[in-house]
Amino acid sequence: MKRIVVLMLGLVGMLTWPADSPAQKIETVNGVKLVHNEKGGLWGKTPKIALELVRKIGDVDAEDETVAFNQPGDIAVDAKGNIYILDSANARVQKFGPDGKFLATFGRKGQGPGEFVMPDSLDFTADGRLVIFDPFQRRIQINPPDGKDPKMISLTEQQVSKLRALRQGGYVVKGRTFAASFGMPGEKEKPAPPKLLKILDAEGKVVREFGDLIDLGDPMTSVYGSSLAFDLNAQDEIIAAYQYQNRVEKYSKDGKLLWRADRPLNYAVEVKAKGEMNTQSRGGGVSVSMKAPQMNTCTRGVAVDGKGRAWVVTYNRQLKKEEEVRTSMTSMMGGGGQAVSSKVEGDTDLRTTDALKLEIFDPEGVFLGEIPLTHFVDFIRVQGNDLFLIDSQRGATVYQYRIVEK
Repeated sequence: MKRIVVLMLGLVGMLTWPADSPAQKIETVNGVKLVHNEKGGLWGKTPKIALELVRKIGDVDAEDETVAFNQPGDIAVDAKGNIYILDSANARVQKFGPDGKFLATFGRKGQGPGEFVMPDSLDFTADGRLVIFDPFQRRIQINPPDGKDPKMISLTEQQVSKLRALRQGGYVVKGRTFAASFGMPGEKEKPAPPKLLKILDAEGKVVREFGDLIDLGDPMTSVYGSSLAFDLNAQDEIIAAYQYQNRVEKYSKDGKLLWRADRPLNYAVEVKAKGEMNTQSRGGGVSVSMKAPQMNTCTRGVAVDGKGRAWVVTYNRQLKKEEEVRTSMTSMMGGGGQAVSSKVEGDTDLRTTDALKLEIFDPEGVFLGEIPLTHFVDFIRVQGNDLFLIDSQRGATVYQYRIVEK
């Protein structure tokens, strides 16, 4: 059944949260501050912040094709308040005004200038240039404010994903640790352990790598268990939140680990079953079979606001089987270049849940409080006083909230 998209203007609702007694224990190990937060957060029963729903933009079943998104993957806001939504599986960027009104679209599927395969990141540089990262083409596209003559940076030697622009110039990206963690048949030596994060200069060259894989006993499990999301603060420091681990970390722009924080969870983070990967030489090629490890999920994403606070999308409980969805991706190479298709499987009509919540940490890793959520979230971004939550896999909807200080 088709659904007509609704853009809700104004302040439509408010979310607050309860809290218990605040406490945290701090220790230093090998020169790194470890913050062990306890339930409730520093704010206790006196909330210092709230979220007000401004609008929803887009729906997978919208009849208006300008907001009929297909797995939207990122969002950015320019100096004038215009909202840019990366419609990843449609290989385009949709531009909306500060009032949520559609303004323009650019980009399409392809390998030429202004064309994308499956872009995953959108950001603005300090001087107002819009940056779009397409990891399947290993290409960064930089668009000047006037939209003319975009610059292309090729990352031919880099397998990376998710990009954020440094205010001082250059970029931070995630290293693709999966392929780098396993040797190929016939190799006498195992590859060196890959790093989780990389700093690129303005031309896309790696100038620094940092962040170690978490050793969980075998390469497959360690790679999955080390998956993370990250964002930058105003000082180009990096906040990382791990998908399967009870840890939030802060790195300096030089890659030094400044602190690591944990917090109480309602579930365990131990490995339930280790992963398996087998490679064999066959017919001049390589046959690979794998089985993913089984672990509970802690984090969906992280974003940093203007005050340096980290907003982490986390789980209040694990998803029920009927709530789970899966994304399958197929990549094919041909004479016209690379083609990628993506499909979400599961009950995508289910849009509401009580499984997710937002956790807020101060710039030093102290847990402040939490906000329960009522819908699914796959990505988070804070831009100015606005917090954006993207339900990418189910509703293909962007939720825009206003951050209200109390």
